[in-house]
Amino acid sequence: MEQKRRLLVGGALLMLLAALGVAQGKLARAAAAQGGVQAPTFEVDPLWPRPLPNHWVLGQTIGVWVDDQDVVWIINRGSATLADNEKALELKTGECCAGAPPVLAFDAAGTLVRHWGGPGAGYNWPASNHGIFVDHLGNVWIGGNGPGDSHILKFAKDGKFLAQYGKPDARRGPPNEKGQPTYVGGSNDPANFGRVAKIFVDPKANEAYVADGYFNKRVAVIDGQTGKMKRHWGAYGNKPDDANLGPYDPDAPPAKQFRNPVHCADLSKDGFVYVCDRVNDRLQVFRPDGTFVKEAFLAKRTKASGSVWDVAFSKDPAQRYLYVTDGINNRVYVLQRDTLEVLTSFGDGGRQPGQFYGVHSIAVDSKGNLYTTETWEGKRLQKFVFKGVGTVTTPHQGVVWPRAPR
Repeated sequence: MEQKRRLLVGGALLMLLAALGVAQGKLARAAAAQGGVQAPTFEVDPLWPRPLPNHWVLGQTIGVWVDDQDVVWIINRGSATLADNEKALELKTGECCAGAPPVLAFDAAGTLVRHWGGPGAGYNWPASNHGIFVDHLGNVWIGGNGPGDSHILKFAKDGKFLAQYGKPDARRGPPNEKGQPTYVGGSNDPANFGRVAKIFVDPKANEAYVADGYFNKRVAVIDGQTGKMKRHWGAYGNKPDDANLGPYDPDAPPAKQFRNPVHCADLSKDGFVYVCDRVNDRLQVFRPDGTFVKEAFLAKRTKASGSVWDVAFSKDPAQRYLYVTDGINNRVYVLQRDTLEVLTSFGDGGRQPGQFYGVHSIAVDSKGNLYTTETWEGKRLQKFVFKGVGTVTTPHQGVVWPRAPR
């Protein structure tokens, strides 16, 4: 009797497994028939972050990073003098409004917990701050892409100045015929930078990968403690060349050098450097020594400021997915990282939650939630809540608005 019971139970389990297999197969075929792919999915959180104190408003919000405690750090140009004849925020004489300090930090609930930044003793604040990174030691790194910004700053989380690498105005050239200052690239300069867009620090080697940048056309790698230059490279691992490449032509052969700006240089856990060659509409992948691996083009016919603005890695152990911001087409691409295949994208142009106006930078917290910042007239920080990996049936999802509760 016992043996017969076991046989019956075993048979029932086999039938159940078979039924589950058939059902799973039907679901997979249905998804495939609809053109579905498995990809991370998100919903915008329209109530995050909470309102800023002191009647503060953000200016162009030009960098974001999430530290090891899930504190979200941003840098903006709320009251700083901006480069390239851009107007700083007009400060009112009534109750409202005032430009927020350059550096702001928010906890997971969206409450402001730190704020500081701007000119101070012992260092040269950038003419136009650009990019923020918090490393494994709690150091806050800041670049700049304004006139004279040929240096990098490093602070403690409380805003205490720690170090400056490079000298300001190192890229100043002879005045033009009107007597105005000009600036020149120096992509093989071992000591100074050329309008740095972003910094990413490798915690294992304590090396900082510098997207350098808006005048220079290179990735530079410096010692995280001393700031000493260790190596640098250009597109395809070539020696950088500062010659003017002219305007981007999507029908021309791929350029052998980066165009300005080199906008990101982020290192994955498995040791690949992902470089945003923004105006060339391409993402190039390297080994840490500068050896070229592969590239992918995104929205290749995009002109003006280009389509590849920033990258972030998914939080699964293998970092299976890559997120790429596109500030011209105002969307976030979701890529399969090993193949660089675009699985889907989301976002749209506009000012409502889930829309973008110049989506610039992107970062991920420990739960897989995304945070984006917007430059130009976007001037804000948004959160997109990770809803798990699921079947996505459209190449572009548009605004990922929260679903109504059932």
